[in-house]
Amino acid sequence: MTDKATAKAHPIQGLVKYHGMRDPELRFPYHDSISVCTAPTATTTTVEWQPDAREDVYVIGDERVDGRAAERIAAVVDHVRDLAGFDHAVRLESENSFPSNIGFGSSSSGFAAAALALAEAAGLDASLPDVSTIARRGSSSAARAVTGAYSLLEAGLNDADCRSRRLEVGVGEDGFDPEEDLRIVAAHVPAYKETEEAHAEAAASHMMDARMAHVQDQLVEMTDALRAGSFDRIFKLAEHDSLSLTATTMTGPAGWVYWQPETIAVFNAVRELREGGVPVYFSTDTGASVYINTKPAHVDAVRSRIDEIGIDTDVWRVGGPAQLLGESDALF
Repeated sequence: MTDKATAKAHPIQGLVKYHGMRDPELRFPYHDSISVCTAPTATTTTVEWQPDAREDVYVIGDERVDGRAAERIAAVVDHVRDLAGFDHAVRLESENSFPSNIGFGSSSSGFAAAALALAEAAGLDASLPDVSTIARRGSSSAARAVTGAYSLLEAGLNDADCRSRRLEVGVGEDGFDPEEDLRIVAAHVPAYKETEEAHAEAAASHMMDARMAHVQDQLVEMTDALRAGSFDRIFKLAEHDSLSLTATTMTGPAGWVYWQPETIAVFNAVRELREGGVPVYFSTDTGASVYINTKPAHVDAVRSRIDEIGIDTDVWRVGGPAQLLGESDALF
């Protein structure tokens, strides 16, 4: 047991997204899901087990965390305590290099970094797939942020089955390498969102049965497209899955509508670019911001078009798995 550790993890862009959970406590999803991590965006988290402290302390972005957010962190912390066989209090501090709660997967990187740091500080002998089962208790998407790059979270009703693994990808006939050549133009649409309630009511949408009926085809098609290194197949599927997910969230009891007018404007711009011969597709998770997937040679054209709408953008690449950092990177 090392007592203290620091870890970094990249957030995810969902490609075939999960929606809804069979178990809201253990966060077992209804079906498999596939994502890609985005870099250099990252969450850095430092944890220290403190046997003499009287209570846990959670700090994100210099602010003390309480309420439901603290409960979600506690679910991860308590599980690590159980695995380690002690009842020490913990101090956890975390910071993001990108905006939170606007649809760019901050909970995925946050819980992934926390899970890895907690496991290391507790002295657990855990592989990244093992750590993914810890992170999943905070956010199912976080499981895939642990294993990084293109990863698959398998559905299941126990930790042996419901864990993440990294997917193999191939180089396409045109030379496109999904891990090296993907560029993501991130269009920031700052509209605060929460996803927990949408997941909780997923089964009540009349569109959920339809989504469950076709998502298995989406998964096998996506896995095959990644193995073949086909840019168009991968990101056409991701674009379609974004529309399918939103159809389901919008038809739940609360009628969640995450998209903003700027979101639709980006969609239209992407379609115009594609009609003009630019290889580009849009994707969203549960939020208003947009991932615009393209190739390196077309980044400037895409950014220029989105700039005309008046929306800020960043350019991201594929991120790797969660990793431990040295003492010099500790947040406290």
